[in-house]
Amino acid sequence: MHLYFLSLPSFGLITLLLSLNCTLECDSPNDISVRPPTRAGVQNTLSEMVSDYRKCFSYSSSVVYSSGFSLHRHSCSPVLLFDAEVEKYCPENMVQIKRTLEKEVKQCQLLIIWTDCDREGENIGFEIIDVCKAVKPNIQVLRAKFSEITPNSIRRACDTLSEPDSKVSDAVDVRQELDLRIGASFTRFQTLRLQKIFPESLANQLISYGSCQFPTLGFVVERFKAIQSFIPETFYKIKGMNFNTQRNTLVFNPTLTSPFHLFFVSVLHEVEEDTVEFSWKRNRLFNHTACLVLYQICMEDPIATVTSVTSKPKSKWRPLPLDTVEMEKLASRKLRISAKETMKIAEKLYTRGFISYPRTETNIFPPNLALGPLVEEQTQSSVWGAFAQRVLEQPGGPNPRQGKKSDQAHPPIHPTKHSSSLQGNEGRLYEFIVRHFLACVSQDALGQETVVDVDIAQEKFSTSGLMITARNYLDVYPYDRWTTKLIPVYEQGSQFQPTAIEMVDGQTSPPQLLTEADLIALMEKHGIGTDATHAEHIETIKSRMYVGLTSDQRFLPGELGMGLVEGYNSMGYEMSKPNLRAELEADLKLVSEGRKDKWSVLQHHIQKYKTVFIESVHKAKKLDEALSPYLGAAQEIPEEQQQDMEIPLPIRKCPHCGRDMVLKKKREGNGKYLTCVGYPACKTAVWFPDMVLEVSRDQSICPTCRPAPVHMLKLKFRRGSLPPMMPLEFVGCIGGCDETLREVLDLKYLRAGGSGGSGGGRGDGPHPPAPPPPTAPSSNARPSLPPVPTVVPQPQPPPRALSVSASSDSNTIVCNCGQQALLLTVRKDGPNQGRQFYKCNGGTCGFFLWADQPGQQGASQSWGAPLQVSQPPRTTVNSANAGQTMCHCNETAVTRTVQKDGPNKGRMFHTCGKSREQQCGFFQWADENTPPSGAFDGGYNGGGNGGRQARRITGAATADKPPAAKRPRTCGICHTPGHTRATCPQR
Repeated sequence: MHLYFLSLPSFGLITLLLSLNCTLECDSPNDISVRPPTRAGVQNTLSEMVSDYRKCFSYSSSVVYSSGFSLHRHSCSPVLLFDAEVEKYCPENMVQIKRTLEKEVKQCQLLIIWTDCDREGENIGFEIIDVCKAVKPNIQVLRAKFSEITPNSIRRACDTLSEPDSKVSDAVDVRQELDLRIGASFTRFQTLRLQKIFPESLANQLISYGSCQFPTLGFVVERFKAIQSFIPETFYKIKGMNFNTQRNTLVFNPTLTSPFHLFFVSVLHEVEEDTVEFSWKRNRLFNHTACLVLYQICMEDPIATVTSVTSKPKSKWRPLPLDTVEMEKLASRKLRISAKETMKIAEKLYTRGFISYPRTETNIFPPNLALGPLVEEQTQSSVWGAFAQRVLEQPGGPNPRQGKKSDQAHPPIHPTKHSSSLQGNEGRLYEFIVRHFLACVSQDALGQETVVDVDIAQEKFSTSGLMITARNYLDVYPYDRWTTKLIPVYEQGSQFQPTAIEMVDGQTSPPQLLTEADLIALMEKHGIGTDATHAEHIETIKSRMYVGLTSDQRFLPGELGMGLVEGYNSMGYEMSKPNLRAELEADLKLVSEGRKDKWSVLQHHIQKYKTVFIESVHKAKKLDEALSPYLGAAQEIPEEQQQDMEIPLPIRKCPHCGRDMVLKKKREGNGKYLTCVGYPACKTAVWFPDMVLEVSRDQSICPTCRPAPVHMLKLKFRRGSLPPMMPLEFVGCIGGCDETLREVLDLKYLRAGGSGGSGGGRGDGPHPPAPPPPTAPSSNARPSLPPVPTVVPQPQPPPRALSVSASSDSNTIVCNCGQQALLLTVRKDGPNQGRQFYKCNGGTCGFFLWADQPGQQGASQSWGAPLQVSQPPRTTVNSANAGQTMCHCNETAVTRTVQKDGPNKGRMFHTCGKSREQQCGFFQWADENTPPSGAFDGGYNGGGNGGRQARRITGAATADKPPAAKRPRTCGICHTPGHTRATCPQR
């Protein structure tokens, strides 16, 4: 059995297929089955093709699926909608059709898609394919392509079945998702904010935004402002006419004395009751004195000499084949039918078989389309039948004028059969389409033009006349006008005296408000929308009250529309301009042609619009200021509501989910915390301690941390909370490369793959409990942040049982937790790049050991063995090297200066003086005090490349004693946990 799926605009196709010798069986409106009566009775291509099969037809009045956000986002920040998950779901009104498809496809071997042959139709087709393949994955799928509902067209479609084009469907998926994200984000932002700012005017109004509708509004506003800013200028010119009265007349208005006027002169000549006006070759001047001088020269010798008489053939071209945009424009101008109504009527005419598919960008008739039968069909008309017969009899038969556009999908719009019963606007639009078709396959109008040039006192004037010799297409196309203009016979070299020479004035005029045809032309020119969506976007800005119509059907911007455009323009982002959307439309075309990847285009434009959105929100007061002159004074918003409306700028990407991490204010207290915008799905967060008084995003970007960009932070600390040598305000990186910030805040960086909070696991390691939600921050909670990977894990053997005896495996390195240590390699640029080291597999005990460190390589590590790498740097005072810093090799350390750009550039440090291959890994800042022996509170080894050393490691631990549980941090004054010495109330 074959299953044919048709969308509702093609529903008339069911009737046609039934007329091709099939019997209808209908159980419900959504379950239409068609069976051939007998095999012997099959007489056409379709029935022959499926004569041994049961044929089932189903149709849809709309798309099967709709797009929406996977979670309810009614209370979320609008910026989150750029990253929120989008899913497709089946609307309730389409469930029955989906069930019908699932039921029928079980018995089918072939699925043929008969949806409209445009982008949207292809996308609907793939929705149907997805539904059917979910039930029957191996079903064969073919695509029928047609442009009109006629027997010949359907037979051609059946003979030329092809594979569906997924690239065209992908372009629609990208457009739908972008329109959803962009529209939802901006609409939510505008509506929530402006309803609070202007409650009296906009309390209950939806203030929508669309990436197509806003540039459409921008065209209307731009024209209106051009009219407002237009300054008219008065002009002057010389005007001369010739009458057969043979009188010379000089006319001059002495009151026209403004130097800013435009002057022009015209010569008139009347012969045998015909008035001939000669135009000045200079046309007009804006200088009164200059025009007056030239006029007086002409009047001193007002004899006109004919310098040339030129006669040449003249043609008025017949119209191009009709595409959708041209049909909308001409219907608006000539028939006074709106674009929306035009497309609605055209769709009806198409489904009833009167015209071809009305959504096409093509104005070239394909060579394989037989035009003769289409013209012959119109010979039945009592109105234009005679002209159609003339077209058939003209030399060469129907000969259309060809345009330059083709969408390679549909031919130009043309009639497919004759009708004399259509009434109202349906009849008027059908008549226009027929007349346009007959005109474009006819011949150009022909005429003879005569141009006469004359000279008066060396000033040049000219006139022209026209004699129409063959009207041709004008006989059937009353929408064009071409009239005869008679002038007397002039001979070259002859002279005559003009009847009148005048110096007259006029004024420059501003452009007119846009008509619907003008607006559609601008949308097409700048790539806003498609031929199928122009009318929809225009109707949207009308329904939102962004624009209105004057009595002569011209667009006038409303107060809300004016304010929105002016507000966004004042921000520096010309969102009312077509640039952003035009680039998107161009990329969608490339996706449909397979020249660009679907996902790269999607992500590129999401990020572009997201950047514009964030900046627009931060400059939202300019939107309020622009709307105030139209809607009244802006309402003051309480500070807490203002904070809720603000959208923080991203600091870096979350290592768990890839979304942005931003700074937010704590609900309790004045502090801030860094959190993922994906909360509550993602709980990654960094809580800054109370000693951080202020934290904000700096414009500078860390050149080291990845994934870029990682923005630096401006921090201000409480007085007394930092060592004396450190400033209370500085700029640092939260990405993991800033050692100073990492040491001061004691940050424990999250690892990708963990569950969030203060130190998530590494995928295969133990995971700590999930942190509390950001709504209840603790002032003394440890901040945490994902690390920047500076090392690449090497393959490790499976963990083996811990052994503390001398007989244990000599190649096993264990950490302080008693687990096998993880071998890593330093990747970060620096003196230790490429060097291997061991660290704790779970990241809990802070163990660190260079793999090539003397006396440790290959040695078994027991829990109680003191670690060489955790010993503090030593300053020798009782030897020959007294006062000098010694490295782990017990040799004098060398002093070097940081040359790499960053917060530590120019800072001096001590390190091992041996070559890189033999270095012990010793490192110490030259300006830091040496901690006392036995109380070393781990610093950083290897210039920050090796990780953090274990804290307070002593040699008292034994192999049979597990590591002690970490005690909570207590105050150094009152010894009470929960706060530090800097914030102690007894201080």
